[in-house]
Amino acid sequence: MRVLVADDAVLFRRVMADALATIPGVEVVGSAANGKFAVQKVRELKPDLLTLDIEMPEMDGLAVLDALRRNGERVEVIVVSALSRRGGDLTMRALEKGAFDFITKPEAASPEDGRKALMQELAPRVRAVAHRLEVRTILRGKTASVRPDPSPPAVGVAGKPALERGAAVSDFDSVAGRMQRLVTPGKPEMVLIGVSTGGPAALAQLLPAIPGNIGVPFLVVQHMPPVFTKSLADSLAPKCAVHVREATPGELPVPNTVYIAPGGQQMRVGVGPDNHPVLEMTDDPPENNCKPAVDYLFRSVANRFPGRAMGVILTGMGSDGALGLRLLKRHGCFVIAQDEASCVVYGMPKAAVDAGVADVVLPLDAIASRITAAVKGGLG
Repeated sequence: MRVLVADDAVLFRRVMADALATIPGVEVVGSAANGKFAVQKVRELKPDLLTLDIEMPEMDGLAVLDALRRNGERVEVIVVSALSRRGGDLTMRALEKGAFDFITKPEAASPEDGRKALMQELAPRVRAVAHRLEVRTILRGKTASVRPDPSPPAVGVAGKPALERGAAVSDFDSVAGRMQRLVTPGKPEMVLIGVSTGGPAALAQLLPAIPGNIGVPFLVVQHMPPVFTKSLADSLAPKCAVHVREATPGELPVPNTVYIAPGGQQMRVGVGPDNHPVLEMTDDPPENNCKPAVDYLFRSVANRFPGRAMGVILTGMGSDGALGLRLLKRHGCFVIAQDEASCVVYGMPKAAVDAGVADVVLPLDAIASRITAAVKGGLG
């Protein structure tokens, strides 16, 4: 994979290039000190991936994305942002303009520490980009030139590898599957959404299609650092008929409102006055390397409000959410997974599908109507 690094800081360009060079299959083909040079070098070098500082002289990251789109460049972009409110706001706009994903600049004590932090953030995103490029190449009918590292086998029921379609299953799994199909989900009292890479764009398409009188609250976990989730909520709010805001501790979730879990904290649902759900934020450790984590939220609802929610799992890397969905399914909750074609990264939905916990697999543009039908009592 050919990568171009764009950042106005000489030291950070060097640290970024060093971090990328440690990832197998990556070649750093150049660097750019400002946005204008970045656009020129994309045209000249034709990289597969551009790491783009969002705040640069000459042209900022947003202007670069606009120029790349006008020029018809097909380069994937990972935005690099400061961990600040302004950085969060700019990053949301960059994702709306088509950036693949983002990372934040590490606040490391030394260049070596910064390089290690960047490696940890970049490696899974580069693999996800590689997979996307390979799929794109296959769809064009060519031999793939970029191959991601092989993924571990998907995990099925009781921790066993997911079975191929048509393969035999154990008696236990067969009975469990038949019992699950006998459960008729009731009308959900809340909708739980888990999402990661590609999430801001997916939510910007899904949530505006939800009617303002839907009648239930939505609880959303989007993998994001502190500050950025507030920017996400603020960017979504004007687009939606439902209210959208970052969740705060102690809130009683009310209908027709979307609560986004704050970055850097875990969000769960506790039991409040009169057995009403109440939102709780904790400093519990990350799960699946995520904080907030989808499994953490889903598990709390499954344990404390069994059978009263709907689960929705959208685009994202990894498998966060699959275990929580399994718990929700044990109590008859209805589960929707986004399909591969409409995902930026078909990781989290794939894990749910492979585990057998998805009732339906739908393209992104069909999910809002299915949620609405479920809440109104039309799950069939």
